[in-house]
Amino acid sequence: MMAATVGIAVGLNSEPTTEAAKVVIMENTLMMVDEFIHIRRRMRMIALQSAIDGMMLSCMGMGIAATGGLTPVEGAIFQEIIDVFSLLNALRTVFSFKTIKDF
Repeated sequence: MMAATVGIAVGLNSEPTTEAAKVVIMENTLMMVDEFIHIRRRMRMIALQSAIDGMMLSCMGMGIAATGGLTPVEGAIFQEIIDVFSLLNALRTVFSFKTIKDF
């Protein structure tokens, strides 16, 4: 388990196993592994979406500022608004989804 990329320990059978694992499932069932995979996919999708949308909006703002459409103060305010929208989008990871579906 020490050489694995991700270690999952099921139950609390032994201390070395739970120490080496990245994820410890307290129940003696593997049903939670599927749920962890879905949570990881959803969180990664939201993080990528926030990063890509923020970069696209920043590039758009820099293009407008380069043509003289924005003053430096307006550009700074625009960037702060972009940052707030990216953070609000990332907060979607806090809310759980109702159904789990395989892609």
